[in-house]
Amino acid sequence: MNAPHPGMRRVGVDALAAYPDRIDVRSPAEFAADHVPAATNHPVLDDAERARIGTLYMASPFEARKRGAALVARNIAAMLETAFAERAREWRPLVYCWRGGQRSRALTQVLNEIGWRAVQLEGGYRTYRRHVAAELAQLPLRFRFVVICGLTGSGKSRLLAALGRSGAQTLDLEGIARHRGSLLGDLPGDPQPSQKWFESQLFDALGRLDASRPVFVESESRRIGGVQMPDALLAQMRVGRALTLVTPLEQRVALLKEEYAHFLSAAASLGACLEPLVELHGKAAIARWGAMAAAADWDRLVAELLETHYDPMYARSLSRNFPASRESLVIEAHEVSAEAFAKLAGEVRAMLDAAETTAS
Repeated sequence: MNAPHPGMRRVGVDALAAYPDRIDVRSPAEFAADHVPAATNHPVLDDAERARIGTLYMASPFEARKRGAALVARNIAAMLETAFAERAREWRPLVYCWRGGQRSRALTQVLNEIGWRAVQLEGGYRTYRRHVAAELAQLPLRFRFVVICGLTGSGKSRLLAALGRSGAQTLDLEGIARHRGSLLGDLPGDPQPSQKWFESQLFDALGRLDASRPVFVESESRRIGGVQMPDALLAQMRVGRALTLVTPLEQRVALLKEEYAHFLSAAASLGACLEPLVELHGKAAIARWGAMAAAADWDRLVAELLETHYDPMYARSLSRNFPASRESLVIEAHEVSAEAFAKLAGEVRAMLDAAETTAS
């Protein structure tokens, strides 16, 4: 049933790197849930068409194939006249669908008949997804992680970004997860990825790293917002070298006011976000914090939240999840400006180089 057209090539997931131009012919809803990184969506059947053909197939497979073929032909014709119209003769796209079947075969065959050197992904997305799951159980074990620890608001993300700009290898887990990793960590207007899309992006990011060099990463718990860290990655981070970033409370408050500025004009939404803390701190504390927000008493509110809730919670989590932090190198941030973190990144790299030289 899934035999390729004579002369049409199929490649396995191990060949993905050789095909940077990737076409996902699944429906937009399938693509949105997860896809091969860098793929573009050119559905041969959109969501509504796929649903109609699926319903018809239950009654008459023949009628479904006939009507589906007509829809696929029209959609492919539209692609050729628009998205693919300016492609060069040497174009070598990789095409995939759910399981390497009819949808991807139809487009791959047409592209090859025209003269492009298109290939079909063997097993389609389903095989790719199994590959990602298997790789995430092994790939993290290749790396030496340097874990940046520090209380909430100490500037871990800013230091990580500065290290990346300085040429160090970094893995930005919160950037991939689209979440700051705390109760208030949602990014306004930027929803989190699905678990599968988070893992696809993580797999892609790890695949770009050099295992001979250390990788800087922030300390994270098992969950970052609504997505979960792969077990192997979390385990490898927990045995990595730890750096503890120490920042004065006043500077932490200033940093958090910058990063969570969207709450400063929406006190009611902040109060709603704090409701889950009632069981830990009681209704009186939540009411007091809500009153501080309503009065725009931000410095006092942020400081009290840090000292009462976030700092004790982080300390417990760090002790439990990152035992190496007890013997970590300590670095101090006296300012939270971009310039200060750029300087600190240089100091961190020099400190780490010196420590590794001493150890060897």
